[in-house]
Amino acid sequence: MKLYVVAVGQRVPDWAQTAWDDYAKRFPPEIKVELKAVKTEPRGSKTLETLYAAERERIEAAIPKGCRIVALDERGTTLTTLALAAKLKSWQLEADNVALVIGGPDGLDPAFRQAAHERIRLSDLTLPHAMVRVLLVEQLYRAWSVNANHPYHRE
Repeated sequence: MKLYVVAVGQRVPDWAQTAWDDYAKRFPPEIKVELKAVKTEPRGSKTLETLYAAERERIEAAIPKGCRIVALDERGTTLTTLALAAKLKSWQLEADNVALVIGGPDGLDPAFRQAAHERIRLSDLTLPHAMVRVLLVEQLYRAWSVNANHPYHRE
């Protein structure tokens, strides 16, 4: 199984890249995690619809065919760690590759969000994009550790 984190925005601080790399290498061989950073559309005087369309096109190009698409969205379903672990197990059992999509500064195109197989939220807080990447990969690792009865996750 492969988990793709498709994130709008190419530049993150060194600490965020270091944290991402650390968690990504912890996954077992049966789960691969890959970050696919896509370019943010320059804001300028463009309409929101134009920005959404440009970023959506880049996002869709980055998602491999046949992936289950999970949009990270502030209006998405709130999950506990145990609920995320159950989702991860379900994705593994279904042998689905999963693309978890993080939008740009204005979020995701509403039609893309609606078309996603699932919509989840990570927090009630507004978080910087670099932090979202780190939080997501950490929680995916934690979900794996719950399912594997690994000591990383202790209740």
